[in-house]
Amino acid sequence: MKIIMLGAPGAGKGTQAKMIADKYGIPHISTGDIFRANIKNGTELGKKAKTYMDQGLLVPDELVVDLVADRVVQDDCKNGYVLDGFPRTIPQAEALDAALGKMGAKIDFAIDVDVPDENIITRMSGRRACVACGATYHIVNIPTKVEGICDRCGAELILRDDDKPETVKKRLAVYHEQTQPLIDYYTKQGCLVDVDGTQDMADVFAAIVKILGA
Repeated sequence: MKIIMLGAPGAGKGTQAKMIADKYGIPHISTGDIFRANIKNGTELGKKAKTYMDQGLLVPDELVVDLVADRVVQDDCKNGYVLDGFPRTIPQAEALDAALGKMGAKIDFAIDVDVPDENIITRMSGRRACVACGATYHIVNIPTKVEGICDRCGAELILRDDDKPETVKKRLAVYHEQTQPLIDYYTKQGCLVDVDGTQDMADVFAAIVKILGA
């Protein structure tokens, strides 16, 4: 079962990807994890990626696809995998399809966790992070016992720059411009499935399991 997770930043696709991986015993693969593993192990691909990252540049699509293709042929992927955060653009999706095609494989499901922008802005601007231990909360969904104070260590909580409404709006604009076309791409391929991401996390997961088959 080869799965791609789609959805705007803050839609909760990463959480759902981990839950899918746990339930079906398949790896949850993010490009960040692949980069870190290859750089740590000093692979050729890792060294190439590091030269771009050290300069603060984006790793080119071709190299990212090579890294992903290298990852999905490993033993733990023989029963499938969940790709989270990749592909982000049509050229990446096309390159991934070409790489999988050479292996005689293809994507089975592209799951779009669909959440309206206004919900995401509210959801993310309600997040709070502890300055000391890194614990995360939400003023509505996971409130602290004392407002603005971490339950775990008693330090102050902050709203991270990434979660400020103006930053979230910018990230959503980039998502709609670059990644939204993937929804049309996978719809044409007949493997896109939509899930209502505004529901409770457990209900979103139940809907995904129903699609994938228990």
